[in-house]
Amino acid sequence: MAQRYSVTPHPIETLLTWVKSKEIAIPEIQRPFVWEATKVRNLLDSLYQGYPVGYLIAWKNPTIKLKDGSSSAGKRILIDGQQRITAMMAALLGMEVLTKDYARVRIRIAFNPLAKEDEPFFEVSNPAIAKNVQWIPDLSTLFQADADLLEEIDCYMERNPSADRKTVGKALQNLLKITSNHVGLIELAEDLDIETVTEIFIRVNSAGKELSQADFAMSKIAVNESYGGNTLRKAIEYFCHLAVAPEFHSQLEKHDPTFAATPFFQKMSWLKDVNDDIYDPTYTDMLRVAFTSEFGRGKLQDLVALLSGRNFASKQYEEAISEESFQKLEKGIYNFISETHFERLTMILRSAGFITSDLIRSRNAVNFAYILYLRGRQEKHPANELESLVRRWFAMSVLTGRYSGSPESTFDFDIRQITSQGLRNFTDAVLENELPATFWTGMLPQLMVTSSSISPYFIAYQAAQVNAGDQGFLSTHITVRDLMQNHGDKHHFFPRKHLQRQGVARGQYNQIANFVITQTEINIAISDKAPELYLGQMMEQCSGGPQLYGGITSREELERNLAMHCIPVSVLDAASLNYEAFLEERRKLMALKIKTWVESL
Repeated sequence: MAQRYSVTPHPIETLLTWVKSKEIAIPEIQRPFVWEATKVRNLLDSLYQGYPVGYLIAWKNPTIKLKDGSSSAGKRILIDGQQRITAMMAALLGMEVLTKDYARVRIRIAFNPLAKEDEPFFEVSNPAIAKNVQWIPDLSTLFQADADLLEEIDCYMERNPSADRKTVGKALQNLLKITSNHVGLIELAEDLDIETVTEIFIRVNSAGKELSQADFAMSKIAVNESYGGNTLRKAIEYFCHLAVAPEFHSQLEKHDPTFAATPFFQKMSWLKDVNDDIYDPTYTDMLRVAFTSEFGRGKLQDLVALLSGRNFASKQYEEAISEESFQKLEKGIYNFISETHFERLTMILRSAGFITSDLIRSRNAVNFAYILYLRGRQEKHPANELESLVRRWFAMSVLTGRYSGSPESTFDFDIRQITSQGLRNFTDAVLENELPATFWTGMLPQLMVTSSSISPYFIAYQAAQVNAGDQGFLSTHITVRDLMQNHGDKHHFFPRKHLQRQGVARGQYNQIANFVITQTEINIAISDKAPELYLGQMMEQCSGGPQLYGGITSREELERNLAMHCIPVSVLDAASLNYEAFLEERRKLMALKIKTWVESL
């Protein structure tokens, strides 16, 4: 097998020079720095002590064919080691980094030349250290081009006249030698196919976090200046941050005025007035939706290849394909961040009953729902039909876990089938196949034998109740929607302590078929009473007795409320209730309620 990489040690000083001259492209420099300052300190201490700090991995983009027929070699992309290089540039060269809030800050690392063996040489600078004359509060001053070692020693001795000059001089010399330390650079062969490079990339761990194909795609986007990739990456990351922190809008204008002058900023400015967390996308979500909807492919590995200029037919790399791919991705991102499109998607989710982020447990199901919506817009489907299709597809995806296993493969299959068969034909066929009549009466009740309150079946059931406008359990005016939006209680119909006294195990008393959504005060009033007892009191309440639970005052109203919650009406006349029989009957009713819900969407 041909050698796939070369390993060459380089002085840190050389690597930093390459980064500054852009011989090596480091996308992370313009991204929020994720390391804590203490980790920067530890890195410098390891370098000072002569400990290894791991290899860096770079890949030279494949040579691509230009439009005039000539060839051009690509830049090296540092695909592992970005945080370490950024940390060294921040600490040694005084470079500012971006915090997670996109504020530019300096990370100042202090150095103590007089530290003894059991004392730290390095610390994160703070006001106390700045006042301590033994510490140099910002060691980056020693690495400036105009810094003079003898002058620095003299200045230090003035502050510490009793210190040993040789000790101080030796410590500062050793500090400056840090940039002469060698770090191994693994360079991947430029003729490696994109699949192999992607595989290498996602196998590498950076700062303990496994890298993904989305990370690789973001790196590819960021280092491209010819087709606006660096701006496109900012658009993706800023949108994600604004979605969770709308107040960042005003800071962004000051933080990055160049980006604030782009159409991207204008397109996403609507987020400044939105405080909605039903769908806060990550950059992975944005890439999946933009790429799949615009390119008709579902694997982000293919996006990396196309942005590199890969011609899948000839297996060569062409600039024209790279340029076209950046243009298509930019269009996909514009569509994603459109206020009209984004708000229509969240409206569709809410109209199906998914009104809070707690009910959105499958992010990839939302992503593909968005893809369906955008493709439907492209195919000019009537708005009402498209919204119904997206609602039903999302409900099916939640119930079947369609995108929970291998989402990329499923995305790729689904979008290719949509392209070949048409959106309506494919979705209708899948919905019929995935949710046959036997699913509701046979499979779903069995799947609901679970104690997981975040199971997709219980989530679908809650959405069905919201969609139906059901009142809370034993409530007259407060709805399940109200309770879901204001943290109502999940009450055990057979109270937990009551079942515990009967020796029922946790996995059984927390069955989802034992939960109802109710007001806190009703939950407290029922407490641990046996259902026969509090239902008997409800019957008395319906006959003019004291009102103990909510405002229901007639049997007809009570039966209607129980039906809303899939509680068999027979419980009202039973002298005693069998818990297992109750669960079995209620699961069937819950499944039928979900069926009615899906069909109504």
